[in-house]
Amino acid sequence: IMMALTASTPILKGRLLDTDARWGIISESVDDRTPAERGRVDPDAPYDYYNAHGQRRVYKSRYDSISTYIYQGVMARGQDTGGLANRVLNIYNDIPLEIDEESYQELRKAGVDPALSQHLAHLFIRDPLVVFNGAVEEVDDGTQTEHFESIQSTNWQTVRWKPPPPRNNPNAPHIGWRTEFRSMEIQLTDFENAAFAVFIVLLQRTILTFDLNLYIPISRVDANMQRAHSRNSAAKGKFFFRRHLAPLEEGDDGYGVKYVSMFEKAAIGDYGGSFNGQEDEEDEDGVSYNRRTAPTAPGSEEENAFEEMTMEEIMCGKGNYFPGLIPLVRAYLDHIGADSASMERLNTYLDFIERRAIGELVTPATWIRNFVRSHPEYKNDSYVSDEIAYDLMVACKEIGEGTRHVPELLGDVKIRPITTDGAYQTKLDSKRVTNQRIMQLLQRYTRRQSVFDVDFSSDLAKFADLDADSDSNTARSNAEIGS
Repeated sequence: IMMALTASTPILKGRLLDTDARWGIISESVDDRTPAERGRVDPDAPYDYYNAHGQRRVYKSRYDSISTYIYQGVMARGQDTGGLANRVLNIYNDIPLEIDEESYQELRKAGVDPALSQHLAHLFIRDPLVVFNGAVEEVDDGTQTEHFESIQSTNWQTVRWKPPPPRNNPNAPHIGWRTEFRSMEIQLTDFENAAFAVFIVLLQRTILTFDLNLYIPISRVDANMQRAHSRNSAAKGKFFFRRHLAPLEEGDDGYGVKYVSMFEKAAIGDYGGSFNGQEDEEDEDGVSYNRRTAPTAPGSEEENAFEEMTMEEIMCGKGNYFPGLIPLVRAYLDHIGADSASMERLNTYLDFIERRAIGELVTPATWIRNFVRSHPEYKNDSYVSDEIAYDLMVACKEIGEGTRHVPELLGDVKIRPITTDGAYQTKLDSKRVTNQRIMQLLQRYTRRQSVFDVDFSSDLAKFADLDADSDSNTARSNAEIGS
């Protein structure tokens, strides 16, 4: 979804493409599967082992969309929980997933849960691509992670789960568990990049705070990835997306009995916290049972839990049962009581993303394509000549620096011009300063009442002038001595 909304790559190798995103091209460029791993016989294989008889089928490049979820929620009321500690609940993992069996068994014996063990064992079906001199046998796997990262960092998936790196000493900063969101494409301006980066963080917080369930089968995620490559898919395409973000309130699968969601009841002002006519008990934090078990809500038939939606419907809402991601993010900001200054900037970001989602603003890919097709030198043959490429780069540079405003791309957002004027006047000097200057600086900082008290530069300017005069005199004296 986000790759389609940020699509920026309609040109490769001097040709205008019929696609808008770069993911598939990169996936093919680093695809190191053997013919046998692709399901084909290789007549040139040096050993029969490398042919289909000895090689498993690997269905994806090492640069591709994710192949498995690593968390699928707790089991819901009344569902069988027996044996869950020893198997993976593959409700949504509905595509073939190759694993390294030895790695999987080792992880399970070490106490890693089945879903995460499956994900990690899937990474280890690949061979390492890089090795560094002095970092092979010299690496202590008990305290360092270089060998793991040589596999982890060369599995380029749309989302990457990253464990904390080891700390070299007790005082080193602690870096926690992380998830990389990797599918978005770079934009032409800092404003656009900031808008989408902030939106992803806010959406993640919204999902956690509101206990939202966005799961759809992995096969539909793969289908969305293919659709996102299509020309102008953000405006004209449809994507699979989950209908039931909140736990079921009434109904079973949305068809046999009318589905009623928490959002629908909220829209008509009739939410009483009931489930199929029964009160839904809440825990000490005020969270209902249905919310706690949302990822596998009882009665939810997964084939009916999602549908095809346009980008506008996904982002802005559909009917009264699907609120849309942007309204949910706004609700989260209202919930946390974001300050007015932050809200002013965040609303600018959200308004911009909403206008692109509904088609009022075009993606960078569409703008680039239109630029090429309207260029006087374009011959309608998909060939992007040197002259067209040069003019395109100049235009992109001017847009990024704020000297060219393109309303169809940014709307009424004006990019503040970026210049190099004065950028290099203040050097990051490491030359020692006098004791007097150090004391003056420390005295000034100890007088600050808060971290926001930054109105002190004028007081220091006179000291800087004195230092400059001192440096000048020193340099003059040294020159005289040298002569």
